[in-house]
Amino acid sequence: MDIYHIWCDLKPGTSDLEFTDAANAYLRHLQKEGNLAAYRITRRKLGLGADGLGEFHLMLEFESLAKLDETFLQVATRNNPVESFHFAVNQKVANVKFALYRDFPDEFRQTGEEQF
Repeated sequence: MDIYHIWCDLKPGTSDLEFTDAANAYLRHLQKEGNLAAYRITRRKLGLGADGLGEFHLMLEFESLAKLDETFLQVATRNNPVESFHFAVNQKVANVKFALYRDFPDEFRQTGEEQF
């Protein structure tokens, strides 16, 4: 599984529930399109977290990089309805950071001696 991480803060005056409602609508739409396997929206607790990462953390799970790429291409069209969902989230966030991780070891990992 490839996990696309998004950290962000909310723009001043943005309600936390407005943001999560918009993010849930957007991510449910991507899920319905068939490429996004699962997602989570989390919020920093007790002020604990790495410096520079936002208060909110979204984790989007894709079964492959091909499915992630298909989703990026879909969003890049800027066609509705996906554009309206994307815009509804994007206008609410600031200080956005991204990362891509994978389950490890995954099914592609060779067993035996490590190669350096």
